[in-house]
Amino acid sequence: MNRYPLWKNIVIGVALLLGLIYTLPNFFGEMPAVQVSPLRSMTKVDQTLLTRVEDALKQNNIVHQGVFLDSSGVKVRLADTDTQIKTKDILQTSLGENFVVALNLLSSSPKWLTSMGALPMYLGLDLRGGVHFLLQVDMKSALDRALERYNGDIRTALREKKVQYSGIARVGQSVEVKFRDAAARTEASNELQKNFPDLQLKEQDDGSEFKLIGTLKLTAQKKLQEFALQQNITTLRNRINELGVAEPIIQQHGLDRVVVQLPGVQDTAKAKDILGRTATLEIRMVDEEHDVAAAMNGQIPFGSELYTERNGLPLLVKKNVILTGDYISDAQPGFDNQSGEPAVHLSLDGRGARLFKQATRENVGKRMAILLIEKGKGEVITAPVIREEIGGGRVQISGRMNTVEASDTALLLRAGALAAPMDIIEERTVGPSMGAENIAKGFSSNVYGFIAIAVFMIFYYRLFGIISTLALAANVLFLVSILSLLQATLTLPGMAAIALTVGMAIDSNVLINERIREELRNGISPQAAIHAGYERAFDTILDSNITTFIAGIALFWLGSGPVRGFAVVLCLGIITSIFSAVMVSRSLVNLTYGRQARLAKVSI
Repeated sequence: MNRYPLWKNIVIGVALLLGLIYTLPNFFGEMPAVQVSPLRSMTKVDQTLLTRVEDALKQNNIVHQGVFLDSSGVKVRLADTDTQIKTKDILQTSLGENFVVALNLLSSSPKWLTSMGALPMYLGLDLRGGVHFLLQVDMKSALDRALERYNGDIRTALREKKVQYSGIARVGQSVEVKFRDAAARTEASNELQKNFPDLQLKEQDDGSEFKLIGTLKLTAQKKLQEFALQQNITTLRNRINELGVAEPIIQQHGLDRVVVQLPGVQDTAKAKDILGRTATLEIRMVDEEHDVAAAMNGQIPFGSELYTERNGLPLLVKKNVILTGDYISDAQPGFDNQSGEPAVHLSLDGRGARLFKQATRENVGKRMAILLIEKGKGEVITAPVIREEIGGGRVQISGRMNTVEASDTALLLRAGALAAPMDIIEERTVGPSMGAENIAKGFSSNVYGFIAIAVFMIFYYRLFGIISTLALAANVLFLVSILSLLQATLTLPGMAAIALTVGMAIDSNVLINERIREELRNGISPQAAIHAGYERAFDTILDSNITTFIAGIALFWLGSGPVRGFAVVLCLGIITSIFSAVMVSRSLVNLTYGRQARLAKVSI
């Protein structure tokens, strides 16, 4: 009567085994490590870098716990912090300035667990320690920059169409164009409406002057603000890569704020320095008048600099900058129309288009170098020969790059500079000792809460109390394993949600046990009471958990940051508690009492 089919017991057994496997990495802790990553994102992370790191460690007799390569760089596991600091200095000296060597912490899980994808949960700022910034995006400056670009673009568009105007200027949050007659204003209005659909144009007469006032539409303003915020987030994420933070948290907070949390980082000054850096593009002319070989021997001519092309060849480039990345309005990866090779397509603003057109007109037949300046280092992406004058504000960069590099270059050019200024309005540092104390307190609260519940359940429900406690342990096992499998970031609110889940999960077993007691008091047989207790309590368990689940979804939907983390753990805990309270506990009861045909009594 109370027997599960074999397949159900197998499913529950497999679930428990998987839960144990994916929970185990959280008990091995972390070990000191060193992370090696390229200073510039265009530099490849490959087997060559791994070999260089291994050779440097071998030459300096550094004993390590393993070296491996992943998408972000090379990581070296070490036994203690003293060796970690020594290894960092050795690798930095050996690899040179083109690579960033950062301190890190890695899981101590054995290889057989890691090979199965079993990794520990990340620890949040409040548990691991680190720095926290809340940054405010200056949206007014983003709008001002956009209007400045429109100011130059409108001037360029009217000149190209040879529309006469007497003046153009930015007045407040609008661009004002003056004309001497209404016919010119009408002609200009028609042209601007075709070229600038985001502008709302309004005609205004002021004595003998005829004005055309352009303001950004509300939809365009909103789109611009969203773009500025997302570009700033992308920029910050790119810059933080240099810190070697295992799991940085960079997310939108409200309409115009960004939260940056860097677990494990204690140097606030260095973090500020990284957040303030930039990457941009410079276009210069190649110095073809002097000898490159002499420059390599130290005889660099005045007014020029020595760089290296992607093919490894040296190149003399003039210091005079023709154009910078500030004039780039957009950069997208694509392909060369003629050769089909990966390329980056740039869109220049009005002033940038004029400068580029003039430079190409005056230097036909000469080479023009396009340099990517990132973190103070310059690299020649390509140096093509100018075949003809290039107008229209559309520029293509191609040469010796694959699709990934083209996409990365476009991303850097879009996100190398902040779309709008940002101010740090909140800043705090959480020390590692405080993080360790938070972990100890959070873990202790969960353990003590579990023990208290177990003692009460065993005292009050006897054998059924033991079964309920085992089901509760399975619930915690399932919850932690799912969070580890999802690579969630555990914070103090998350630990609070686990403690709350432990307290709430036992309610389901209390309902089942009380229902069985009630059926026994009504005089039915123990086997029938067990069956009725589980069947009739299920609806009540489901109703109560659904209401809490809805509240958790509301918290996730309307909340942000720690509130969302709490909601995720709470919702997952509800799902695992239903499974463990109903399926796991009944499986244990069935294995204990299910095979006894003439059951006289049960320990409840």
